[in-house]
Amino acid sequence: MSLGRRVKRWLWLGLAYAALALGIIGIFLPGLPTTPFVLLAAYAAANGSQKLHGWMLAHRLYGPMIRDWQAGGAVSRSAKRWAIGTMVLCSVIFFITAPRWWMAAIGTAIMAVVGTWLWSRPEPKPFATDKSE
Repeated sequence: MSLGRRVKRWLWLGLAYAALALGIIGIFLPGLPTTPFVLLAAYAAANGSQKLHGWMLAHRLYGPMIRDWQAGGAVSRSAKRWAIGTMVLCSVIFFITAPRWWMAAIGTAIMAVVGTWLWSRPEPKPFATDKSE
């Protein structure tokens, strides 16, 4: 493997681990999203480490979300609800704590745009069952 390819691989791997770490922190820290960082980590891992990518696809929590996204940009309804609920909670916190109302309004407007885009994403197709039996 050439030096350039090795450097690219290590950069992708570094991005994958950094994004995964931010995604895990986002589980516990309100306002820091989990899903986009996990999806970025999966993309970077696919370019930097098939082993890490395989682990992420097999993960019981992250795997279904990543597979749904890779199969067609799909997001489950429960993930959409959690994301929207978290955004609403963060908006309330913004308006309570922001020094100026317009600061909270800008953050809320951005979340509204992201929430609208997220809700417009398709939902994963349910598993087909064999009805011939």
